[in-house]
Amino acid sequence: MSEGSLPLRVSFSGASKGEWRVKQISALRGDALAAQNFVAVAEGRATPPQGAAWTLSGYTSNLRYTTAQERDGLAAIQAPLGRTNARNAALIPIRKSAAWWNLAQDERREIFEDSSRHIAIGLEYLPAVARRLHHCRDVGEPFDFLTWFEFAPGAEAAFDAMVARLRATEEWRYVDREVDIRLVRSQDVEDGQ
Repeated sequence: MSEGSLPLRVSFSGASKGEWRVKQISALRGDALAAQNFVAVAEGRATPPQGAAWTLSGYTSNLRYTTAQERDGLAAIQAPLGRTNARNAALIPIRKSAAWWNLAQDERREIFEDSSRHIAIGLEYLPAVARRLHHCRDVGEPFDFLTWFEFAPGAEAAFDAMVARLRATEEWRYVDREVDIRLVRSQDVEDGQ
């Protein structure tokens, strides 16, 4: 998101049709989401599909725990969403505990990057894995963040390695709800890929 642009509202809906077919939904911590065959993504003023089993919404926002140097490093190598070869995706909604939110901003930053190396780990997997974070803690959603990733099928093992490394960090001790939804483009399913 470029500096000065408005936040973008994005909704992800578990539905009977959509541009992403669900391969698997796994509740890693806390309650699961209802199983659905598809996830529909609606950006901006677009309306989520009627009859969806669940809809999760969040907003793109400014970078919260990132230094100027880290921001520039991300911008230099991050790939855009929507690449034609990125036929796989993952939606990972996350909620952190009250203990996390009771920490001061500098204490959260220390755990997030100085101890857990969240940004540094993510940088190792760019540009193969494109990502976008959606904030939803302050808008009444059941999660704090909706993390969206897109990657080519050949990068799935790298993506799995990245999330395994992140989940092994001190930061993840503060995660009390996490659902991992793996997806493939619907067109690829129709084409037999």
